[in-house]
Amino acid sequence: MKCLVLAAGYATRLYPLTKNFPKPLLKVGEKSIIDWLLDDIEACGRINEYIVISNHKFAEVFYKWSKTKSYKIKVLDDGTESNESRLGAVKDISLAVDSLEINDDMLVIAGDNVLDFSLCRFMEYAENKKTSCVMRYYEASEEKLRKCGVLSVNEDDLVVEMEEKPAVPMSHWCCPPFYYYVKEDVKLIKRGLESGCGSDAPGSYIAWLCRQRLVHAMKMPGKRYDIGDLKSYERVGIEYKGILQ
Repeated sequence: MKCLVLAAGYATRLYPLTKNFPKPLLKVGEKSIIDWLLDDIEACGRINEYIVISNHKFAEVFYKWSKTKSYKIKVLDDGTESNESRLGAVKDISLAVDSLEINDDMLVIAGDNVLDFSLCRFMEYAENKKTSCVMRYYEASEEKLRKCGVLSVNEDDLVVEMEEKPAVPMSHWCCPPFYYYVKEDVKLIKRGLESGCGSDAPGSYIAWLCRQRLVHAMKMPGKRYDIGDLKSYERVGIEYKGILQ
């Protein structure tokens, strides 16, 4: 299984910290954001290749960081140099699949969130379901729901519908940017883009895919810390205690 880390954003809301430095490499406690994620995933023993997709501005920074890790990480430069020219998450995923000829199950994660639980649990869930999978958590705030991917699910955890940044949320189930694609669904990403699925938010592909194939949604077993601006970064630095379960 491959692990693809989405790290091609410019994090303009975190300026000046990220004006010349990538958000995933910002420290939270004793580690960087991306180290918290990948060290946990590596301990699960399921990944045979890590790919970090970066913009051109920060690719060399990620390459130097990758050489400090004990496991092999490939850094892929998407060629963009500004927030205005960015490809968007789904196009970055498609670029990685095509250029690296990926034909395997794939864990796709945003490189700018930290979790207080191990992603091993998510991978085990997906392996048992034998379908592409996402996670979900209850979000009470409609204002926050309008800024994320929102799911409706049935009693068997099947995703019935999903919409990114809905004006009127269909439920209180929010989908964080962590996805497990079975290899058959990895092959459909280009078709999804050609069919008009959104390309900016990573959940846009799931919103299209759940109408074509079975997708399950695991209830998130812990807390996710989203680092979107300076205030949230300061708060995470105080609150985050690492992986607790």
